[in-house]
Amino acid sequence: MEEKNVVVEHTYEVPVQKVWDALTNKDQLKQWYFDLDEFKPEVGFRFTFKGQGHKGEQYIHVCTILEIVPFKKLQYSWEYEGYLGYSLVTFELFEKGSATKLRLTHSGLESFANNNPDFAQNSFMEGWNIIIGKMLPGFLIK
Repeated sequence: MEEKNVVVEHTYEVPVQKVWDALTNKDQLKQWYFDLDEFKPEVGFRFTFKGQGHKGEQYIHVCTILEIVPFKKLQYSWEYEGYLGYSLVTFELFEKGSATKLRLTHSGLESFANNNPDFAQNSFMEGWNIIIGKMLPGFLIK
């Protein structure tokens, strides 16, 4: 099976602390990411959220935090309730003077059904580019 990863990088003109808080604070996450009922930046913490497909389909995302390195790395699993497949989402932060570079890697996409366009690599690439390239910077520069 061919490995399909999505990698999106973006640099924000804000300190790493501000980006880290946006990634790990439930109240901030709700403003730019998804509407999470609960979120705790703790290894083993499990969280869920709803997301919508291209044609209005509703998906329940099921995630478990696997690794946390404060101000540097956040990794969690990404699955869909009722669907086969297991993937990993990794946020890595790099301090660049007064700015912060974020690298998002979503790996394991080949484990999802290849007959569902919502689970296609280009769908994930499009979604992450909107989230990391538009929604997060819009929140950070408020």
